[in-house]
Amino acid sequence: MNILDKGDDYYMGLALREAELAEEEGDVPVGAVIVGEGRLLARSHNQRELLQDPTAHAEILALTQAAAALGTWRLLGCDLYVTKEPCPMCAGALVLARIRRVVYGAADPKGGACRSLFTIPSDPRLNHQVLVEEGVREEECRTQIQAFFRRKRAGGQTIEEEFGSLM
Repeated sequence: MNILDKGDDYYMGLALREAELAEEEGDVPVGAVIVGEGRLLARSHNQRELLQDPTAHAEILALTQAAAALGTWRLLGCDLYVTKEPCPMCAGALVLARIRRVVYGAADPKGGACRSLFTIPSDPRLNHQVLVEEGVREEECRTQIQAFFRRKRAGGQTIEEEFGSLM
């Protein structure tokens, strides 16, 4: 069976597993995978805390891996699956990478740039538009992030200062 035949639920499951790794490393549990050309090209998770890099979002790291796997920055025909709606930085990177489609689980009403606050991937003024699918395994994705922040709050950490709009 071609890996592309497995469906959105399957790939979001892989992204959810990546998100668990982010949490284990002390980061907001966001995971991403990219599929294209009949195979899994990339899998990553937030690594901002590990790398001390504000740009080390799951989507950005996955785009870099996929470009390396294909030998080109143009990820035409590739789909990215991510557990949380991409932020403006990541949404812009999806357009620049020429991703075909982004599929996300949980909306981010305070920082989402695909549908919640902005519509960067589908903006007709840009030179490339990305198809946007939302709500795949939404409850699991949302629950994972909310549980992470509940645990942080229980530990007495100031979530607003540490993690901003992802609450």
